[in-house]
Amino acid sequence: MSEYPETRRLMARGAEFLGSDWAIMCGAMSWVSERNLVAAISNAGAFGVIACGAMTPELLDVEIAGTRALTGKPFAVNLITMHPQLFDLIEVCARHEVGHVVLAGGIPPKGSVEAIKAFGAKVIVFAPTLALARKLLRSGGDALVIEGMEAGGHIGPVSTSVLAQEFLPALGREHVVFVAGGIGRGEAIAGYLEMGACGVQLGTRFACATESIAHPDFKKAFFRASARDAVTSVQVDPRLPVIPVRALRNKGTEAFSAKQREVAGLLDGEGIEMAEAQLQIEHYWAGALRRAVIDGDVENGSLMAGQSVGMVKEEEPVAQIVASLLAESEAALTGRRAA
Repeated sequence: MSEYPETRRLMARGAEFLGSDWAIMCGAMSWVSERNLVAAISNAGAFGVIACGAMTPELLDVEIAGTRALTGKPFAVNLITMHPQLFDLIEVCARHEVGHVVLAGGIPPKGSVEAIKAFGAKVIVFAPTLALARKLLRSGGDALVIEGMEAGGHIGPVSTSVLAQEFLPALGREHVVFVAGGIGRGEAIAGYLEMGACGVQLGTRFACATESIAHPDFKKAFFRASARDAVTSVQVDPRLPVIPVRALRNKGTEAFSAKQREVAGLLDGEGIEMAEAQLQIEHYWAGALRRAVIDGDVENGSLMAGQSVGMVKEEEPVAQIVASLLAESEAALTGRRAA
């Protein structure tokens, strides 16, 4: 009998799709989801995802090679659809024969899905609405992540529980669907698996793992935080549609409002186009994240975190986190069957 048999049974399709032991993806967190954490997650039987973020093709090339040196297990690369060198990044993934590519941050541009599938990789997409999800899956997406507003980083306006109720009955039987946003314990994983998900994605739970290179002060900020400390950014100018970001409240969240006003002023003066304005916002977050994650500037940097941050209380090895999640999921599933 396999360990955690009920969880394994419900994750079987997702695990087969990913090529991992367990259908537990790590959300792509810029500066955090790099080779050390990604390899540790894949080596633990889950599924690591490199966060490309604002990397150049040259940096991504080095990161994939570095990850391969640490693990022989499958992992994915997460690419931001608005990246100006998206197709060059896809070419890097092709050279390394990456098995899975996640397209995030917007609707994939024309030809991007086809370029990924051309070298045999599987495409994982995000969709905020059921209609768009169906369209992306028809257009070549091999799997879907539905992510609720409880998640950290860039988020949509709808909660995970509502999205799951809407998407899973409609898509769960025929498609591979992962649920993300606010998941911090195995009991939640069990619930979404029973609803029809093939697996889950967690980010915040892994951000403070022992193998995470995040600065000690970044991790301490997580340990001190409660769910209500993870707040969403405010849109200052309606003409500048920026995707809300969930992070721990600090001076950096206030600085983002000032950055929006600065970019809006450039738009007023017709100094930049809308696409460039949005790219400047994305670069702002990349820099703010680096200040927090790498430099440990927890006052002025961006402490992107989901509302599950209140469940992160100490530094743990990735293997222990995965084992705890699986044990909690299995206990919940078997408990309900015994009742």
